[in-house]
Amino acid sequence: MADKTIDKKIMSGMLRKMTLIRRFEQKVNELFLRGYIPGTIHLSLGQEAVPVGVTTALRDDDVILPTHRGHGHALAKGMPAASLFAELFARQDGCCKGKGGSLHIGDVTKGIMPANPVVGSSVPVAAGIAFAFKYRGQERIAACFFGDGAINTGPLHEGLNLAALWKLPVLYICENNQYAISTPIQSVTLVQPLAQRAAAYGLPVQTVDGNDAVAVYRAAFEAVGRVRAGEGPFFLECVTYRQGGHKRDDPGTYRPREEVEHWLSLDPLPRMRERVVEDGVLTEEQVLELERSVEEEIETAVQTALASSPPDPARALEDVYA
Repeated sequence: MADKTIDKKIMSGMLRKMTLIRRFEQKVNELFLRGYIPGTIHLSLGQEAVPVGVTTALRDDDVILPTHRGHGHALAKGMPAASLFAELFARQDGCCKGKGGSLHIGDVTKGIMPANPVVGSSVPVAAGIAFAFKYRGQERIAACFFGDGAINTGPLHEGLNLAALWKLPVLYICENNQYAISTPIQSVTLVQPLAQRAAAYGLPVQTVDGNDAVAVYRAAFEAVGRVRAGEGPFFLECVTYRQGGHKRDDPGTYRPREEVEHWLSLDPLPRMRERVVEDGVLTEEQVLELERSVEEEIETAVQTALASSPPDPARALEDVYA
């Protein structure tokens, strides 16, 4: 049955962004193994529905705060793939001029605040940005992403409490992918769902299927409307699953095989692909063309990024603020 509440352009746009994120992350994994990317990488394979569903509900002038697993957040908010690849390659055409790498991506012109890889630290920062919006009388929103591993950190609780007290325009999004590195969330907190932790501070909360892009979009759209209307912050928990380990050198062997197989069967990308075809949003051939277009975009972006030069060492101290 067709979903009559969501415009077909929105549906097809979400599928394209999810496909772009998936292919980007797969290409990053390949290029990392081939030695093109220094440092390490934290991939978000399997979590594509969350950033796409949330950012689709935002306006261009809203801002997001990504996590250390933030490639998908940045791409969903509009960062060009070539700019992000160049940053991962440590090239001067990267979004942070090749100085940040995977853990510090950002582009303020796109509403993507530079990522802070310290778990939970972006929650009070988002409150500060939201305070500035409110103080200036701007109807803008800060959308702050973090994982389940942040739920027991001090900054998170301080930030939530302050945002609730001052009714700040923040949408907090907990990407509950079940594990903080190798620690299952059930082993470190008895309160389930995790959204109830935020309810204790007076925030309205909702827990949704984070592998269903339409469900995430609907919930985010409603939450954004409430936040923008001046009702204060909202806490959205998206229950999802990262398909790989915490980072590139983590094989994820601590996870039961049955658990992994169960979550792979709930992969958000094929679910969204199937939905747009069944609902008559796109034909099978149109989906294949969409996938071919994404593949071409990824390959072009890689070549563009590789053609960029490394940063000039003489500019190492530029863009540095105390």
